[in-house]
Amino acid sequence: MKNTLTTLAIAAALLIGQHALAFCGFYVAKADATLFNNKSEVILVRNGTRNVITMSSDFKGDLSEFAMVVPVPTVLAEKDIRVVERRIFDVMNNYSAPRLVNYYDNNPCGYDMRIYEDSYSMAVPTMAKEELESEKLTTIKGVKIEAQYDIDEYNIIILSAKESDGLQLWLEANGYKVPESARQVLEPYVRSNMKFFLVKVNLDKVQNRNSEYLRPIQIRFDHAKFMLPLRLGMANSNGSQDMIVYALTTEGRVECTNYRTVKMPTDRNIPLYVEPKFGDFYKSLFEKTYKQEGRNAVFLEYAWNVSPYTAVKCDPCVGPPPVNYDFVEAGADWITQGNFNQTIFFTRLHVRYSRDKFPSDLQFQVTPNNENFQCRYVMTYPASSEDFTCDAGQEYLVDLYNRRKKEVDELAALTGWSAANGSAYIREYNKHLNPRMRENLRNEGAPVAIPSGNYRQWIVITMLITLILVPMFVMRKRAVATR
Repeated sequence: MKNTLTTLAIAAALLIGQHALAFCGFYVAKADATLFNNKSEVILVRNGTRNVITMSSDFKGDLSEFAMVVPVPTVLAEKDIRVVERRIFDVMNNYSAPRLVNYYDNNPCGYDMRIYEDSYSMAVPTMAKEELESEKLTTIKGVKIEAQYDIDEYNIIILSAKESDGLQLWLEANGYKVPESARQVLEPYVRSNMKFFLVKVNLDKVQNRNSEYLRPIQIRFDHAKFMLPLRLGMANSNGSQDMIVYALTTEGRVECTNYRTVKMPTDRNIPLYVEPKFGDFYKSLFEKTYKQEGRNAVFLEYAWNVSPYTAVKCDPCVGPPPVNYDFVEAGADWITQGNFNQTIFFTRLHVRYSRDKFPSDLQFQVTPNNENFQCRYVMTYPASSEDFTCDAGQEYLVDLYNRRKKEVDELAALTGWSAANGSAYIREYNKHLNPRMRENLRNEGAPVAIPSGNYRQWIVITMLITLILVPMFVMRKRAVATR
């Protein structure tokens, strides 16, 4: 049987480049949450002490073996629990994902025939209700069923417990396969008088739905703390897990208070050949940055005031921004249709957590920081021309050579990829240099490629030089020998 204490342990509370023709450039690719296999996504909404948490599961397998256990600070009423559509995560993810953008150089010799085109284009067996209500199961070492609801395709139970081993016994008695390490993980939540929000699938209802994915569950409650428990999610994991947090507030950026919040490297110029492997690029970049920061930081990937009254919400945009309906669906209930004076700030955080590096649950705060931020990586295409004979064109080619060298070095610094793979890319346009400019580059120590069309000329010159120098060398050697 699969490990059935699959947890989204979320709880308690809450919560321009040079030579560019266009202002925003063209979005060409994004590095969305699907890049990371062992990951979960959460939407946190914080307004005063009001908290709304929407949890998405990427569970794949037999739905009879799915369960989710979430510590919560209070007993939730039925009205405080909703099932929402997966699309809201797609909207948040797609709009805030790290992005790749194209810019294009102007022709330095005064014309450009380029046609610009926008490139947009946890797990348990089902149980009978009567069994759940039996005296035997509700009195194990102080475990109590505080409430239970059937909401759409889910059966929901809210438990309280006085001892962690009692809670573990209850879970095991009810068919939950609990990891050995769960007891010590559960204990701090029990001591804090937390409740436990248990979710499983109602197979009779879910079978009537034409979807291979489980719909997200949304809960709301009031609490002074703004936090995201991670420890329960580590109970059945020996490695690291990725979590993408989409946070919506009325004031400003959300930051972690007990771990460092670090901005991902952004606005970096990278080589054109990265475009078809942008996903691999961003995974390598994240991995390297994660290690450089000691594996215990929370990374900022997007922060922007997305209120209706703001005209620009990204640069470049990867699609239409979320609208009021999307924010309300995500739990931002202060947003009302047609009111353009409301403030909503959108923060995207990425955390890769493990037991040894994240011993404490994440604690957050809403800050007054309204600075815009996004992860974007820039590719600049050279001017579309074969004629660079003018003086400005020759200077442009030297600048292009130096720029491409910096791009390749930047790529190596960001990802650890070998810079040697970019040597041909760096020299690609050197064939358009005139002899004087090639000589200048050579004197500066730059390797200059011989233009492919001049091979015969260079061979002839080399042969002539050989014919002159070899006899001179032979004659000199004979003269030395006769002395």
